[in-house]
Amino acid sequence: MRLTNYTDYSLRVLIYLALKKPGELANITEIAESYGISRNHLTKVIHELGKMGFIHTIRGRGGGIKLALPPEEINIGEIVRKTEDDFNIVECFSQGSGHCVISPVCGLKHVLNRALSAYLAVLDEYTLADIVKSPFDYRALLGMEK
Repeated sequence: MRLTNYTDYSLRVLIYLALKKPGELANITEIAESYGISRNHLTKVIHELGKMGFIHTIRGRGGGIKLALPPEEINIGEIVRKTEDDFNIVECFSQGSGHCVISPVCGLKHVLNRALSAYLAVLDEYTLADIVKSPFDYRALLGMEK
């Protein structure tokens, strides 16, 4: 299974924000430059993360973005579920697509469904705080330490 760039960027934004000092704001440009990704891509991601309640966006001069919740309260599985378009890893997982001729008897769907459930269950075991246990290393790699 492969996560979309949208989910990847969402996770990266949240990681970046978790590395900021309490009360310190970030902006889209600094995040984009730190990761070497498009500012335009991040604009939509950040807007949606705000609508989902994961981040606060502050407009105007001196504005920026910050986490809306402590990293310990942001679950990785929840982020992935909310940012992925779907989890249709094979055709028969999609509603209304019945093109596979073996679907009526195929046991693979059950196996893949169990695998997907296990995948998400593992993600549910972790929070953003678990991911950023070595903040100094992250900050150094992202050019946040000056």
